[in-house]
Amino acid sequence: MRTRRPPGAVRRTAGAVAAAALALAGAIALPAAPARADATASGDVIANLWEYNWNSVAAECENVLGPNGYGAVWVAPPSESLKQSNFFWWDVYQPYSYALNGRFGTAAQFADMIGACHDAGVKVYTDAVINHTAAQTGTGYAGTALTNKYDTPDWDPGDYHTSAQCNDSDLIIDDWSNLSEIQNCELLGLPDLKTEDDHVRSGIAAYLNAQIALGVDGFRVDAAKHMPVADLNAIRAKLHTTTSGAEPYVFQEVYPGATPAASDYYASGDVLDFTYASRLKSAFQGNVSDLASLPSSGVLTPANSVSFVTNHDTERNGLHLSYKDGDAYRLANLFQLAYQWSTPTVYSGFEFSSSDQAPPHSGGFVTDTTCGSGWYCLQRDTAVTGLVKWHNAVGSAAVTNWSTKSSQVIGFGRGTAGYFALNNGSAAATYTFATGMADGTYANVVDNGATTVTVSGGNATLTLPAKGAIAFHDGAFTPCDTSCENPDDGTSTVTATFQAYAPTPSGTTVHVVGSIAALGGWDTAKAVPLSSSGYPLWSGTASVPAGTAFTYKFIKKDSAGNVTWESGADRTATSGTSALTLQGSWNVANATDVTFNATATTDWGTNVYVVGSIASLGSWNPADAIPLSSASYPVWSRTVIVPKNTSFEYKYIKKNASGNVTWESGTNRTYTTGGSSGYSANDTWK
Repeated sequence: MRTRRPPGAVRRTAGAVAAAALALAGAIALPAAPARADATASGDVIANLWEYNWNSVAAECENVLGPNGYGAVWVAPPSESLKQSNFFWWDVYQPYSYALNGRFGTAAQFADMIGACHDAGVKVYTDAVINHTAAQTGTGYAGTALTNKYDTPDWDPGDYHTSAQCNDSDLIIDDWSNLSEIQNCELLGLPDLKTEDDHVRSGIAAYLNAQIALGVDGFRVDAAKHMPVADLNAIRAKLHTTTSGAEPYVFQEVYPGATPAASDYYASGDVLDFTYASRLKSAFQGNVSDLASLPSSGVLTPANSVSFVTNHDTERNGLHLSYKDGDAYRLANLFQLAYQWSTPTVYSGFEFSSSDQAPPHSGGFVTDTTCGSGWYCLQRDTAVTGLVKWHNAVGSAAVTNWSTKSSQVIGFGRGTAGYFALNNGSAAATYTFATGMADGTYANVVDNGATTVTVSGGNATLTLPAKGAIAFHDGAFTPCDTSCENPDDGTSTVTATFQAYAPTPSGTTVHVVGSIAALGGWDTAKAVPLSSSGYPLWSGTASVPAGTAFTYKFIKKDSAGNVTWESGADRTATSGTSALTLQGSWNVANATDVTFNATATTDWGTNVYVVGSIASLGSWNPADAIPLSSASYPVWSRTVIVPKNTSFEYKYIKKNASGNVTWESGTNRTYTTGGSSGYSANDTWK
């Protein structure tokens, strides 16, 4: 950190406010903190498990984060918060008391979670809501009742800013160019604590120190721009060292705006870089070649910042990418992990159809995370975990050998330690990259080593899947022998493109697995993931041995990792000396094709789908409807594989950016296929 607490004895808080905070409303006796090992993080990647309950965070640390090299987990605010009947997600940013019994579990579960994460080698950072308390009165998750929002178990009316300090009669921030108003008035009616008062600073520090005593390693400071840097530094000076003997790590939310500037907060900790996330959204929705100028694009200084692709606010307000952007969102996260800049974060939250929607819960209390059942668990994605390990392996090596092959294909190295390339395009692309790495054969960490890369003369010819990436590093390679110089000596490979027509539920992906090592040797954990960019046609590539007969099948994996095999006999193929394409459809017998063309005007961000009475059209489930392409707007089109000699019904639907569905009116449309191919349906949404 840039700012250090003066050496000497640990500062203690004083007064009734500090005593109340330390007591945690009787929730836990601090000296009885679990006797666990301190966290020894294997890397610096932060997993942001937003609004996971404490039991789920503990399980994720033990089963996913620790084993895959994540350095820390960032969790939701642990204090007691507002509990209202609609259980909105943002209730947790309205503190009722500093008791550690809240929406995500009890104080004992919170303490046990910290211990479990430390045992897994993962540090714990909590969301610190210290600028304000709750704007709404009522009852909190630990039973605290508030009838006056300026009178809580921790604070009295005199501990808040008034209109005298705010210099605005309604106490609300109206002028976002006025620094005094931003830092002394109320944000959205949230009572603004008088952080210039040492009494208040001590009370806040007591709350944070109570967490440190349980093993918390650092804090993300919510709404930091609404507190002066001097106040934040004064609070930090009162913090204890962590159980590992280090200063707590502090990073701050400074939402974009000219007043105050994000760089103003470098003195009080690292700063979350909103501009970085905005640049990634622009590139992955436009041209990724623009990332060549990322360092000069207005992003924050890497030594002072924490990067992210999205967060709980910006995935909802459209400022940044989200899980709803599919492969582009996944690719942006891979780039963030590969590019040497600031401390990276991987965001994992819950799916939503409206911006205020609560996480999966029971009576407001968040239930255990079940990936794929209302939760989007990017941190578990094979490509993401592969890049976390890659990120740790290349360390601090600088970006080298940048290569822009097209507007959608880039590659770069990290010194001689590793190389990364991505393709944001809609079709596979093959290019030769100067990697700067030693000659040899390397494992591709994006698919968990199911495919390999050969470097010869420092160069590697890579076939990048559509919306896909390849990454390899010098910790997982075989030094070159004569096969590098003589690729046709029997060890040569050819590119096999696998295409599977397979409608899937949301959160389910399609992979190919087979009898050869390049296809995982029938190990589903090493199956080659296919891209959904042409959904419902899934496509991907693998380097298979030339002149080899092999068998394979397509499989589906849901977000929890459950595997479904396609039925029927194994598929067979024989490679030659040139690239081959292998196509198939998922359990669609006697298949033919119908191209659906729908003329339909839409608002920006709204897309058109077809859904119908047969499985290949989603069986009337809007979540499984087939998305149509807008390439010829206002005509929306997609070729769909359906059974031959079959009659079915269908309709078109529209989905907006929030996932809301609008059905076309009128009776169901009908269609009957014959025994040939090349059918089409030409319709107009009136």
